[in-house]
Amino acid sequence: MSDRILSLKERIGQMIVVRASGYLFDQQIRYPAWEPVNATLKHWLETLHLGGVILLGGSAAEIAFRSQQLQSWSSDNPLLIAADIEEGVGQRFSGATWFPPPMALGKIAEKSLTKATEYAREMGAITAKEALEIGINWILAPIVDVNNNPDNPVINIRSFAETPEIVANLAQAFILGADSYPVLTTAKHFPGHGDTSNDSHLDLPIINHDHHRLEAIELPPFQAAIESGVDSIMSGHLLIPAWDAEFPATLSSKILGEKLRQNLGFQGLIVTDALIMGGVTKIASAAAIAVRAVQAGADILLMPPDPIEAIEAVYSAVQAGTISEARINDSWQRIQRAKEKLGQRQPSLESLSSLAAPQALEIVSDILKDSQTVSANLPIQATQGRNLIIIDDLLNCDFLDRSCPAVTIPRQWGYQTQIIDRSTFNQSLVSPETTLLQVFIRGNPFRGSAGLREETKAIYQALLKTGQIQALIIYGSPYVFQWFRQQSGEIPYLFSYGQQPSAQKIALETIFEGPTSGENQTDTFV
Repeated sequence: MSDRILSLKERIGQMIVVRASGYLFDQQIRYPAWEPVNATLKHWLETLHLGGVILLGGSAAEIAFRSQQLQSWSSDNPLLIAADIEEGVGQRFSGATWFPPPMALGKIAEKSLTKATEYAREMGAITAKEALEIGINWILAPIVDVNNNPDNPVINIRSFAETPEIVANLAQAFILGADSYPVLTTAKHFPGHGDTSNDSHLDLPIINHDHHRLEAIELPPFQAAIESGVDSIMSGHLLIPAWDAEFPATLSSKILGEKLRQNLGFQGLIVTDALIMGGVTKIASAAAIAVRAVQAGADILLMPPDPIEAIEAVYSAVQAGTISEARINDSWQRIQRAKEKLGQRQPSLESLSSLAAPQALEIVSDILKDSQTVSANLPIQATQGRNLIIIDDLLNCDFLDRSCPAVTIPRQWGYQTQIIDRSTFNQSLVSPETTLLQVFIRGNPFRGSAGLREETKAIYQALLKTGQIQALIIYGSPYVFQWFRQQSGEIPYLFSYGQQPSAQKIALETIFEGPTSGENQTDTFV
């Protein structure tokens, strides 16, 4: 990093992290409202002295090149390169190791906290190692929210568990595992997004618990993360009247300044959740939100709609005296300390060869097997029939295609695959046809719901009552699985937290006794 003294605007620029496509070319951009074209991004990095970028999209190999490209555009200003890789690098960037959702470890912890803790430590270490190998130096994980609301549409199985004790233990293990490598970790979403029934990507959740409940349930995992040396904490767009009846946590000096900095003693980076989310955009203008977040104590403004507007707004606030220059310097110094931890490691072709190493894949397999729920009446005797696959959001599905085990293994047994998006799921699917039913559903950002709609439940109930369901596999939500269990009677079942191909393979090898050379069938994608 250059020894040149930064101007005030450049120091403010260091507090901005923008969204960027992980893909190399403009025509590949999937979210144009959030991801600038390369010419704009290059101009920002060359002139604004931005602190970093957050990446989404692309393969792991592509990200290795992309991260070097972005660092070169930033010249003498090393970037923080962040990613939401709560389930390993492969969750976002294909080719790397993709772990099951964190709640799979919470399930294992119910039987053996020791085993689950070791898995969490290995997960943290592997995620950190693979992140560095492709140029990512800031892991926006672990989630330390306590998901004690089954209707939570956005945290759900992204949380380790429903109790603060298990969440705290597993989060600490993940952080300590990742700390074996020079990367930054992040505990999120302060002070706790687990007990909400709406999604802060869309609206502002309100948590109406009193101080004692918040201290007992929501805060302990954050305290544990701080004790473990977590590098950054992400604020949640959450209104918590017991602590601040006016501002959500991201914009609240009472919550970020007093609770997090003073009471919990956190000295690392405070980063906002994305400032393009409905939880804050409906409150005030983008400029006012940027200023208020800095006043509240945020060091990093993540994904402001326009970085130039955010910088100018904060700069004007300093000029007007509503933000002190000392406040900017405090954040800038924290950012400098964080970057000093990272070093200057660059990805290489050699490092890519160690992604998804056999040992890492074996750990993924062990977690999937140890967290499965399997009925006693398995395996089943395969007969030719229908392999009915229901996908929650087919257009945004990155875990299923014609070559995935959910399709290929039943095909070997003579099943004809029919893939349906939940939007086209209707009564016509209720048929007296021998059926293997596979349902992929979990809580996700922007989905708005954690479970099944009433009209969907009615169709599933009719389907289950036909007596023709040979076996039922639920991938994703344990809460949806519990509903199916109440409806399914003696139907053989299996539940897997994972949805990725490795989870499908393990599930279907459990359902059947082993592969056979069945005659290929014609698959139908609807």
